[in-house]
Amino acid sequence: MKVDPYVQAVLLLYGAGKEINEENLKSVISAAGVEVDEARIKVLVEALKDVNIEEAIEKAAVAPVAAAPAQAAPAEEKKEEKKEEKKEEKTEEEAAAGLASLFG
Repeated sequence: MKVDPYVQAVLLLYGAGKEINEENLKSVISAAGVEVDEARIKVLVEALKDVNIEEAIEKAAVAPVAAAPAQAAPAEEKKEEKKEEKKEEKTEEEAAAGLASLFG
């Protein structure tokens, strides 16, 4: 999984208790050896202006863990239901064939 260097820079600044502004982002990104995209930095700073980063991190850390295991169970149940339906169909067909032989 590749993580965006601009997002990493934001998290680094946040973790260090530094202000997330254009100048600080440019410094961190260039120190990491990544080519600085001025427009992207401006958009990112503007987008994060009203975001509570701590709250966003907490939501991101909790959400994927809870959702992943729940998806596997329904598929197994459907397979079992299909097998049971096929068994019931065969049993009904066998019973009908048995009754037909009585009257045949």
